[in-house]
Amino acid sequence: MSFWIVNTLNGLSLAMILFLLAAGLTLIFGLMHIINMAHGSFYLLGGYIAITAIRMSGNFVVGAIIAVIAIAILGTLVQRLLLAKLYKQEMPQALLTLGLLFIIADIAFFTWGGDPQLVPQPALFQGAVRIFGVVYPLYRLFLIGWGLAVAFLLWMFLERTKIGAVVRAGMDDEEMVRGLGINMPLVFTGIFALGSALAGLGGVLGGPLLGMFPGADFEVVLLAFVVVTVGGLGSIRGAFLGSLLVGLVDNFGNVWFPQLSLFTIFVPMVVVLALKPTGLLGRT
Repeated sequence: MSFWIVNTLNGLSLAMILFLLAAGLTLIFGLMHIINMAHGSFYLLGGYIAITAIRMSGNFVVGAIIAVIAIAILGTLVQRLLLAKLYKQEMPQALLTLGLLFIIADIAFFTWGGDPQLVPQPALFQGAVRIFGVVYPLYRLFLIGWGLAVAFLLWMFLERTKIGAVVRAGMDDEEMVRGLGINMPLVFTGIFALGSALAGLGGVLGGPLLGMFPGADFEVVLLAFVVVTVGGLGSIRGAFLGSLLVGLVDNFGNVWFPQLSLFTIFVPMVVVLALKPTGLLGRT
C-alpha cells in the first residue's frame, strides 16, 4: 500500500510543476496563438535566478519573488520587442522563440556553469511528516498544495474577473474584442508576462526536486507541450487535467518501465489525440 501512496504523491507533486508550465503555455497560445519554444528557458532562468537570490538573501521567499518578477519582466521585453513585430506569423514566431531557447541556454551555461544545482528548499518545509501511514517529504506536500492554490486562483482570474472575461473573449473572437475598444496589445503583453512568470515560478518550486542543469529547459518544455496537447490548447482546466495525467503516468512509468520513459509519456498523448484531436478539454 505504501508503494501506491508514495508514488501517487510523487506523481501529483510533479503534476503541479507541469501545471505551472502548461498553464502559462496554454494561456499564451490560447490568446496569441504563439507556440513559445522559449517557455522552458523561463523555467530554467527562474530556477537559476532563485538559486543566486536565495544564496544572497538567505530567504527562500525573497529569492522566489525576485526570480518571478525578473522572468515576468523578461517575458514582457520578449513580447514587446520581438514577438509583437511578428504578429500572427506562426512560423517566424516559432523559429524566433527556438533561437531564444538556445541563446538563453548558452547564457545560463556561461553564468551558472554545467554542474547540476538544486534550488535551496524553504526552511519551513524541510523534513518529513507521516501521512496515510507513510513518512513523506513535507516540501512535496507543500508543492501539491501550492499547485492546487495556483490552479484555483487562475480559474478565479479567468472566470470571475473582468480582465479574465476579456482574455476569454479574445481567445474566441479577437476582432470583436478589438472592436469594443479594448487595448489588445496591452492584454497580449500582460498575458505573456503572466505566462512567463508562471514558468519562472515552476523553476523556483521545481528546482529543489528536479534541479537546474543544461538541457532542463528542453526537457520541461517537451513535457509542457505534451500536457497542453493532452489537455487541450487554450484551456486552463485542460492543462490541469493533462498535468495530473502526465505527472502520474510519467512517475509510474519511470518506476515500472524506466527504459521506456519517453514511451510512457507519449502514449497518453497519442491515445487522447486519436480519440479527441482537440485534446480532453480543448477549444474547437
